[in-house]
Amino acid sequence: MFYRDRSTCAWPRWLMAAALLAPGISQAGALLIISKADHVLEVRDEQSLTLKARVPIGPDPHEIEVTADGRLAYISNPGYGVFHEIDVVDLVKNRPLPMIDTSPLLGPHGLAWVKDRLWFTAQGSKALGRYDPAAKRIDWMMGTGQDTTHLLHVTPDGKRVYATNSGSGTVSLFENTLVPPSMPPTGVLPAGAKARMDWVQDIVPAGPGSEGFDVAPDGQELWTVTPDGKVFIISTAAKAVIATVDTGLVGAHRMKFTPDGKHVLIVSVKTGAVAIYAAGSRKLEKQWVTGRGAGVYMDAKGNRAFISCTPDNFVAIVDLKTLTEVGRIDVPRPDGIAISGD
Repeated sequence: MFYRDRSTCAWPRWLMAAALLAPGISQAGALLIISKADHVLEVRDEQSLTLKARVPIGPDPHEIEVTADGRLAYISNPGYGVFHEIDVVDLVKNRPLPMIDTSPLLGPHGLAWVKDRLWFTAQGSKALGRYDPAAKRIDWMMGTGQDTTHLLHVTPDGKRVYATNSGSGTVSLFENTLVPPSMPPTGVLPAGAKARMDWVQDIVPAGPGSEGFDVAPDGQELWTVTPDGKVFIISTAAKAVIATVDTGLVGAHRMKFTPDGKHVLIVSVKTGAVAIYAAGSRKLEKQWVTGRGAGVYMDAKGNRAFISCTPDNFVAIVDLKTLTEVGRIDVPRPDGIAISGD
């Protein structure tokens, strides 16, 4: 384990050399995998999976998000809710750039790149934030009032933000919408009072520890899973739970819709079970055991899913056509996964 000197952004010499000597890779063809054990971002060829570079990153790397042009990667470092660092990696030259200090928002974890902004959860501050890389500042924040605001999803128009609050067992549904002016105690609105745009939060109770979640491609349903294997299906229109499914997966941790929206892949970080559910019928279609899954990434272009099996030191590769595991990549404690230019 190593830690960088934050006053100088100095890195261990061997890691910096590895990053600088590695050749650059096309932004459109890089598989990116975080190694929590080695504190590096592995840059691999998207097709051959050959390792191209190992770029040093921060002390507690978890999630990764890539800009739309594939040139930059952002990596969150929550540090159990006390760190305030998001790392930045230049994917053209495979080198670290100065980190983003999110303070006073603590514990950045979930990430999303939407409308040229980096959105993130601040689980130590019970809040959401948004970073403007052009202005180099946080330009928006919104409190959830919920414990451990962990993962998030932002709609492409940037007008809806969904987040799980694992400490409270709830899901926050934020919408930027037109609200009428507040009525003053006099009961008479001031002259010129108008409706305004504001963020409205609906808090939907789910099960204890609700953490992993995903939104269907059509945006109509949000599925979240609890560590005891219960799935809560929330209507994003009704803003309420409309169904539950008991998967029996102890240690259920992450879930993702397949790119076509027909299936949902759920993994357990405790047992290594992988379950495939039909999104329409909400019935189990297939199940097997791999490494203990801590994260899932869907590669729509390659019709693959990658499961980061953190405790078991490998990434499992699933063929989405056959819904079978077809390979593994050895990585020391892998976590967040992305493909640049995806």
